[in-house]
Amino acid sequence: MIITDVRCVEYVGHIDAPEPIFADRLRRPSDVYPEFRAAGAQEFPEVAPGRYEIRSTFLHIETDTGLVGSTAQLSGEQAFIITRSLRPLLLGADPLATERIWDVLYRSSIHGRRGAGMVALSAVDCALWDIRGQHLAVPAHVLLGGPTRTDIPAYVSTLGESLDLERVAARTADLVAQGYRGLKWFPRWGPEDGRAGVDAVVELVGTVRDAAGPDVDIMLDAWSGWDVPFTLDVAQATRDLRVAWIEEPLLADQAAGYRTLRGRLPAGVRIAGGEHEYGRWGYADLIATDTLDLYQPDPHWDGGISETTKIMALISAAGGQLIPHGQSLQCNAAVSFAASPALIPQMEYLDRLMPMYQHFLAAPVRPVRGRIAAPTEPGLGMAIDRASVVAERVVGIGA
Repeated sequence: MIITDVRCVEYVGHIDAPEPIFADRLRRPSDVYPEFRAAGAQEFPEVAPGRYEIRSTFLHIETDTGLVGSTAQLSGEQAFIITRSLRPLLLGADPLATERIWDVLYRSSIHGRRGAGMVALSAVDCALWDIRGQHLAVPAHVLLGGPTRTDIPAYVSTLGESLDLERVAARTADLVAQGYRGLKWFPRWGPEDGRAGVDAVVELVGTVRDAAGPDVDIMLDAWSGWDVPFTLDVAQATRDLRVAWIEEPLLADQAAGYRTLRGRLPAGVRIAGGEHEYGRWGYADLIATDTLDLYQPDPHWDGGISETTKIMALISAAGGQLIPHGQSLQCNAAVSFAASPALIPQMEYLDRLMPMYQHFLAAPVRPVRGRIAAPTEPGLGMAIDRASVVAERVVGIGA
């Protein structure tokens, strides 16, 4: 079997939603500047009342046997790098030789070892695992040694939810009723808001705690938009509300700041991060310097499923834990269902994003009563539901 073509295809579809897909947006690092902070939530074209247009770019790696491996949710940068730089290295290669292909692509991308270059390599690697599973007619987690369990609890990320406190309370109660035992919220406030910002975060957490009850975990994701003093103030002010972890409070490169936080945060508050780190080498540095309490590698970004398994081994050897960042349920399920529950205790589900991310899939992964069942589709289960496609176009080479 050899690779005969590598294509990136943008699919257009329509999704029903009772309100705009995003009611609010997450905080961004650039929000320290007023003109960026004033930007609202991402908007989607409304093609009819309550019906919105969405787009998703897929990578398809085709073989001479007819098998096609796919990865979803590519950025424009990924598609460009794949079609212009990586495609010539993939044509004619054995798609089952994932270690060789990964090494060739990595060594050929001397300026792509992090960022967009590694994210492009990640998409290729994940698509190759999709081919491998289809070739052997088993889910990808079986190829990695799973399943280690029949289902995994999921915490829910509320990215895109309104931060109006009445709506926060109602949404929290709804998600808890659905069976979720952990909820992650995304405050918009940061250091430039001073004490008022800290108070607003406290009010948000208090609202969630009141609506969720005492036994549900509450997490905060600052998406690299806070600093050390603001994070410490929030942690102290919410101490009695029992925040389970604060995620990415600092820029990813501020490792020393993360270590400062770990040494000064109240007992019981963990620091989570790592979704914007790349490859085993970056993670080796984080682990060696004891930078984080909880690691969040993303197979879509960190080098693919192949590289994530190596990162997992490093974290396991150090006695740590990880929860894969929730960009792809399919890839996350592959590594999670092949891992010990002691290493990966739960998965992440993005409540507003996943219906959009999986809109074009024939077999989307969905939690039931707050738990995700082990996938049964061969490979990663990336077959396209043609009925959901309104239009499509090839991007990159061949466009």
